[in-house]
Amino acid sequence: MDIKRQERAPIYEALEEFKKKRVVPFDVPGHKRGRGNPELVHLLGEKCVGLDVNSMKPLDNLCHPVSVIREAEELAADAFGAANAFLMVGGTTSAVQAMILSTCKAGDKIILPRNVHKSALNALVLCGAIPVYVNPQTNAKLGISLGMEIDQVARAIEENPDAKAVLVNNPTYYGICSDLKSIVALAHSKGIKVLTDEAHGTHLYFGKGLPISGMAAGADMSAVSMHKSGGSLTQSSILLTGRDVNADYVRQIINLTQTTSASYLLLSSLDISRRNLALRGEESFAKVAQMSEYARQEINSIGGYYAYGRDLVNGTSIYDYDVTKLSIYTLDIGLAGIEVYDLLRDEYDIQIEFGDICNILAYISIGDRIQDIERLVGALEDIKRLYSKDKTGLLSGEYINPKVAVSPQEAFYSQKKSVRIMDAVGAVSGEFVMCYPPGIPILAPGELITKEIAQYIVYAKEKGCSMQGMEDSTLQTLNVLRMLSLIHI
Repeated sequence: MDIKRQERAPIYEALEEFKKKRVVPFDVPGHKRGRGNPELVHLLGEKCVGLDVNSMKPLDNLCHPVSVIREAEELAADAFGAANAFLMVGGTTSAVQAMILSTCKAGDKIILPRNVHKSALNALVLCGAIPVYVNPQTNAKLGISLGMEIDQVARAIEENPDAKAVLVNNPTYYGICSDLKSIVALAHSKGIKVLTDEAHGTHLYFGKGLPISGMAAGADMSAVSMHKSGGSLTQSSILLTGRDVNADYVRQIINLTQTTSASYLLLSSLDISRRNLALRGEESFAKVAQMSEYARQEINSIGGYYAYGRDLVNGTSIYDYDVTKLSIYTLDIGLAGIEVYDLLRDEYDIQIEFGDICNILAYISIGDRIQDIERLVGALEDIKRLYSKDKTGLLSGEYINPKVAVSPQEAFYSQKKSVRIMDAVGAVSGEFVMCYPPGIPILAPGELITKEIAQYIVYAKEKGCSMQGMEDSTLQTLNVLRMLSLIHI
């Protein structure tokens, strides 16, 4: 990394110059620097609204960058150790989908864990690729799926030598990391690309003593969510590519779905955040790791909770662990994770990242303070004292191995009928069902609806999880395929 060059922020600098010129706008956006929408100015501020501008020669164009955006992307590639970088304004969802659409077309196979974010499965619906699932082991107590074991990946490649790509979560929402370097070496030896979903791994590129990043491991493409742990504005992300990827083709794929009216608020936030991480990331994430470890110790000392970390590492299904993730098991106090999540927000004004059936996740990053950690610990201690109860009857587990009947694309576009959830058992799903966050589908199009899955969906709904993906927003019914039954599976 060229530290001296990393002091530049070309998009930010171009916007500063633009402000000085007092340009009269006869272009979009129509609010004209906020004059047409005073309430927006009141909410966001004159400076912010004044920089909500359209693409023009001095500011470059994201779809075909030739000046300041191109330089910002080159700086990002240098900072992250990639051959090329693309600034993304459609979130890491668009970056994940661009990775898959760049490597797979209709009928191609892609090897991936089933506990992927919905964006990956949505990409399969769009391009018609066929998923080959590596069903990870689960931790029975914590109810979470683990990493991809190298033996599992080897078996999947042996059985599907024509696969085009392997996709790896690095890390998972819960901090679990696979042996990424070995997976990359194995896949590349068979001529298969490796894609890494690093929505929760920006810090891996800048922190010391953390799991290996996708680019450092030799992955071909990595989707990095800068707005999560990197400090940029929500919806801003970066797509990284390695040396053996045709960057010009990737740009074409990105432009199939990316907006032609990219937000300069998002672009400048990526530019500034990249500079901040390049110059101060190592120091910042050392503090984040320290705060997370402190929180882990304090929460475990309460009793009843289990804030897990590197103690889970076994060298196979949990090859490494991201210590910045503060994942906490809650069932031993008699409360589902989603119940603790709701109590923290409603009773203590603390908003954490998510709660599932068994766990909560508090996202700790560069903007957190030790006093905030203390407040969280105190609230969790209070919740145990006031709300704990007998855990009998609580359900464990967030991942159920799927039985795939048809491809996600075929199922999504097939003729469907609506049936009540428990009556759908034995049918094939025509839609997604997931708790969001974390956005890992419980059920995806083309998968068999088993009794276990149906019961889990009902239970998650009853516990107060935010259910998404299905047509019926009340989740009384599911859309299933008309022409496919259990007999055909």
